[in-house]
Amino acid sequence: MTVGIIGAGNIGGTLARLLVARGHDVALANSRGPNTLRDLAGEIGARPATIKEAARTAEIVILAVPERAVTQLPDDLFSGVPDDVVVIDAGNYYSARDGRIAAIEEGQVESAWVAEQLGRPVVKVFNNIISTSLLENGRPKGAAGRIALPVSGDPPAGRVKVMRLVEELGFDAVDAGSLAESWRQQPGTPAYIQDFDAPRLETALAAAERSRIPEYRSAANDAASAYFHRRR
Repeated sequence: MTVGIIGAGNIGGTLARLLVARGHDVALANSRGPNTLRDLAGEIGARPATIKEAARTAEIVILAVPERAVTQLPDDLFSGVPDDVVVIDAGNYYSARDGRIAAIEEGQVESAWVAEQLGRPVVKVFNNIISTSLLENGRPKGAAGRIALPVSGDPPAGRVKVMRLVEELGFDAVDAGSLAESWRQQPGTPAYIQDFDAPRLETALAAAERSRIPEYRSAANDAASAYFHRRR
């Protein structure tokens, strides 16, 4: 399968490495251009690409960029891309890094905002696991303690396609419903970066309370602020 990855940071680079290792053709792109990716792409066997090449030559496109970068993507990024190409949103919103995004602060689900900016449906996954765990902790199906990842998004056929990919990478895929339900896996929620197995993940997703989203967001933002400041 051909996969385009936009964003070569911790999650994007890790997914590129894992997918190439499983025989997929990966086009890896970032905002600075293909020349800046030649060393990483050469190391892992991916193809350095432009953002448009990654979006327009793949069967699955993974968006792994900070929320603030979504509005900086080309307006015509998915122009001419067939409807059956699935777009994965692997990102999260942190105001400490991204600045204040009013629509999200006022209640819009993070990935619904991303879908609105892209003009495409998205499937949310890979946002609630840290890159080291994603790289190191995949296990064969049926293995004790296998980590589960929530997959939410529209349309259902796209969600199913992504769930198969999650399983291939060594994780149990939990169907977390439509994109409207993806708030349950946003930063700070009970399911966020916990490396739960499937039963515990399902319990954590169900335990999330929509009225507490501002509280979840604030706690996650406070916890991550020091990290973001170190990276500046």
